[in-house]
Amino acid sequence: MPRPRIPDRRKRILDAARTLVLAHGFDAMNVAAIAESAGIAKGAVYLEFAGKRDILDALLLQGNLRMADRVRAELGEHPRLSDACRATARALLDDPLMTAAFLDDRGILGSHVVEETDGRYRERHLRVVEWFRELQERGLIVADVDPRTLALALSSTTIGLLSAARLLGPLDPALLEGTIDTIGRMAAAFETER
Repeated sequence: MPRPRIPDRRKRILDAARTLVLAHGFDAMNVAAIAESAGIAKGAVYLEFAGKRDILDALLLQGNLRMADRVRAELGEHPRLSDACRATARALLDDPLMTAAFLDDRGILGSHVVEETDGRYRERHLRVVEWFRELQERGLIVADVDPRTLALALSSTTIGLLSAARLLGPLDPALLEGTIDTIGRMAAAFETER
C-alpha cells in the first residue's frame, strides 16, 4: 500500500484530533490516541506536528479561516461592523469546535487557551484595531470613537463570553446566538448612517 501524501496524512490527523477533542477535551487528548484514530503511526503525527498543542492550534486556525471565508462569502470584503458580528455568530454556531470554546463549561479547549503566552491573542486584537481604523477611514463608524477603545470593548465582551459558560454555567446555542446578536446591536451604535 503506498504511503499517503503529506496533505492527506495531515488532514487525517486533524480530523481525528477534532473528533477526539470534541469528545474528550484537549486535556484528555493525546498524540497516541490521535494516531490510532487516524490509522497512522504515532511517529507520523510527529512528522506533521510537534505535539498536541500544535495540532489544536492548527484546528483553531482552520476554524477561524472557515469562519472568515464564510463571512466574506456572505457579506463581501467590506461588511458593516454589526453585520460582521452577526455573520460571525452564524458561522461560529455552525462550527462545533469553535462553538465549544464558547459553550462548553467542561472546557473543551482545557489548559490550551489558558497557557498560551506567545502573543497570538494580542496580535488578533491589534488586527481588529486596524480593521476598525479602516472602517473609520471609510466613514463606516463614527469619528468620535477611538478604534482602540472600541476594539477593547468588543474584545472584552468576547473574552467575557468565552469564560461565561465556565463561570455562569452551560449556555445553549440560542442564548449564545442572541448574545452575539446583542453585541452586533451594540456595535451598530458606532456605525454611521451610510
